[in-house]
Formats: sequence, C-alpha cells, structure tokens
Amino acid sequence: MPDAPAVSASVAELIAGATEQTPMAGAAGKSGARLERVVIGGEPYVLKHLDLAEDWTMRASGCLPGAPLLAWERGLLARLPECFNQPIVGVAPEHGGERPPSGGCALLMRDVSPWLVPVTDEPISLDQHLRFLRDMAALHAAFWACGSECEVVPVMHRYLELSPWLAHAEAAVGSAHLVPRLVGEGWPRLAEVAPAAAAVVTPLARDPGPLVEALEDTPHTFVHSNWKLDNLGTDADGRTVLLDWEQPGRGAPLSDLAWYLAINCRRLPQGKQDTITAYRQALEDHGISTEAWWDRQLALCLLGALVQFGWEKALGGYDEELAWWETQALRAAPLLS
Repeated sequence: MPDAPAVSASVAELIAGATEQTPMAGAAGKSGARLERVVIGGEPYVLKHLDLAEDWTMRASGCLPGAPLLAWERGLLARLPECFNQPIVGVAPEHGGERPPSGGCALLMRDVSPWLVPVTDEPISLDQHLRFLRDMAALHAAFWACGSECEVVPVMHRYLELSPWLAHAEAAVGSAHLVPRLVGEGWPRLAEVAPAAAAVVTPLARDPGPLVEALEDTPHTFVHSNWKLDNLGTDADGRTVLLDWEQPGRGAPLSDLAWYLAINCRRLPQGKQDTITAYRQALEDHGISTEAWWDRQLALCLLGALVQFGWEKALGGYDEELAWWETQALRAAPLLS
C-alpha cells in the first residue's frame, strides 16, 4: 500500500514557486468552489479553494476540513487503479493552522481541461461510456470490502446532501446558490407530479436511515459519489480523468452506478438496463462475484438515486424518465421493511 502523501501546511506552501496565479473568470463550480490558474515550473495547474463559508456541498457533507484533504492524507487517492488520471498533486488547509472551525482546503491539480467531456447536450460515445463503466468497476474492485479508513463522508450524509433539509439550511444562512433553491422547489413539485414516487422517497429524503440500514447488509467499497460527466474525461493514454473528490467514502458500489444513470440520463449512448449489465460484467471481470447480493443492492441503490434526485426529476414534469425511476422506487420499497 502506498504511503500517505503529506499535506502542505498552507496554501502558500502548496503553490510555492508559482510564477502566475490568476482567477478563472466564470469558472466557479455550482457548489461555490473558487478556481485559479497557477503556473509552477512552467507547467499549468488549477488551484481549487473549498471554503466552508462559500461552498454549500461542504456544509451538506459535514466534513469540515474537506473530504479531499482526508482522502489525500489517508492515502486513498494514491491507491486508485492505474486506469485513472487523478489530477490532485497537493492539498493544504484553506486557512492554515490546525484546521480551524471555518474549515476548508485547497487542492492543487494538474490542468486536465483538454481531456474533459465537452459541456454539450450531445451523448458521449459508446466507447467512452463503456470505459467509464469499466473503470468505475475497477475502482470498486480495488477497494472491495474496505474498512474504516474509507469512511470520509458518511453514507447518511450523502443521501441527505440534496434533501429538503439542504434547502431549509441554505435559506436560513442566506445562501444565494442555485442548486439549493431548486432543491427546495423540486421536492414539493414531486408530490404534485408523481405522488406515488413521492410517498416512498420524500420521507427517505428527510430521513434516509431505513435505506442506509438496508444497504448495510450488502457489500461496500470506496465510492466517488459524483460520476457526472462534468467531472469525467479521457486522457491521451486512455485513462479516465475523475475530478471532484468532495463526497467520497465507504458505500454501496451500485450507488455510484445509480448516480451515473440519474445525473447523466440525457447524454448516455446506451439504455439504463444495458448500462447496468455492462457495469456488472466489468465487476465480474475484476473477480467480484455478484450473484448473492446484486438484485437487492441494485434495487436499493436505484431507490437511493431517486432519494437524491427526485426533486430534479420532478422539475421536468412527469415524463418517461421520471416514470422509470418511480417504477424502481416502488419496486424497492418493500426491501426497507
């Protein structure tokens, strides 16, 4: 197992020797993270600032130092399979010192922007899609049955991230971020357009405890938790670029797959069932037997994806997409008993 890399004492130490440092105009993420371009030794980097006062996803995760900092100092990112291009090269507490209550961290990353999936409405290629699934399976297989070292952001927190509580909490602190506001609009909308789905998932969005407890009886691994296309790419060597290690932790492997299906639904070149089958085959190819647990965990994780995205699906009205997820939620509900 690789040694855990050191955490820099400060942001100044992290970017020591920089000859350029400029804000990336208009590049702030939906979470509120702040990005800068940095040149060190003639090479381009991106400096990402995760600050608890500015970043609603940090507040939702409850990980005050910043999840990437914990994953970095525990050596988890150094253990990723070779099929990944993980661009973080250094991490520091955002405010220096001993991780004060204000919280946050800064990430120094190689500039991988030329390899990222283009931000369009077009489906990605089948080849790239299948590569993402194979590499997702490789990640999960590498950490299969992992222990407490992979407990970064708890499962419960991940299922609460996009809950009605988020909207209430962000409104209470005067947050102007778009996503929490849409979350607040979307959950009541789900009850209007898909009352059967809402009856199952809205209580779980407020208290995911029954879902988390049911999943605990199935296999767990280290999950990334945000396999959206905005965080993905393919480099010149065919490795998968994977950004945004801000909600990782120990969890059900199929929760990553369900998130991928839910958030990227409009751009996938393959149907949901074919995508599920392709991932399962990739996991089996890595030596993981799935027969004993697959159906139960898949049903629970598909339900979990609607617990996370019911608000978003509802904003589009009752269409074929929402109908599919509603069917999965109703099918899985008895497993919570």
